[in-house]
Amino acid sequence: MIEIKNVGKQFQNETEIEYRDMIFENSKSYMLLGASGCGKSTLLNMIAGIISPTKGTITVDGVDISSASQKAKDKFRIERIGYIFQDFKLINDMSVADNIDILRLEGVDTSGMDDMLKRLGIYEKKKAKIKHLSGGQKQRVAIARALVKQPDIILADEPTGNLNFAIGEQVIKELIEVSRGKTLIAVTHDDRLAKYFDYTVDMNEMTSGMRDTVAEGGAE
Repeated sequence: MIEIKNVGKQFQNETEIEYRDMIFENSKSYMLLGASGCGKSTLLNMIAGIISPTKGTITVDGVDISSASQKAKDKFRIERIGYIFQDFKLINDMSVADNIDILRLEGVDTSGMDDMLKRLGIYEKKKAKIKHLSGGQKQRVAIARALVKQPDIILADEPTGNLNFAIGEQVIKELIEVSRGKTLIAVTHDDRLAKYFDYTVDMNEMTSGMRDTVAEGGAE
């Protein structure tokens, strides 16, 4: 279980976000909806330990992640979290397989790669370079890379943001399917996809204190 309690985040440009208390149950899927600047991506990054809250606590299965050292946060992220980024963060001149196998440098067992690629329908692209793939195929590779290590928690930041609705909808259905039994928290602005998730959280109602102007790299 992930618990958000009395959490706030202050940015250098004085943008400030305060979050209402939230609980994300194990093995459930959540969609975070809301306007740009309401703190959706910031919340994912705090859960992942990429950034720290200015105040409050984020606990995972009773362990306070927010106050842990950066080394402990990095270890937690590598071992327990699969992060799917909006911009894929794939290396264009490397093959699909190499983009996933690179996780071995972090000590991740990637032996389940073939099975995951098959489940996502892109096994035949295993040897293809990323630059030769379509947007939907790239997103599936990003999903495969995040899930190959069998994480407990999957965080997806606008996983359909670069795709048209038809492809994005299919990708979401596949993401939900391969994430069964895990905790999935996905950020999106498209409420048409809400029907595929167990719960929908309106982040416009769950945050306060935002300024009108959000600096690049700040709260999304």
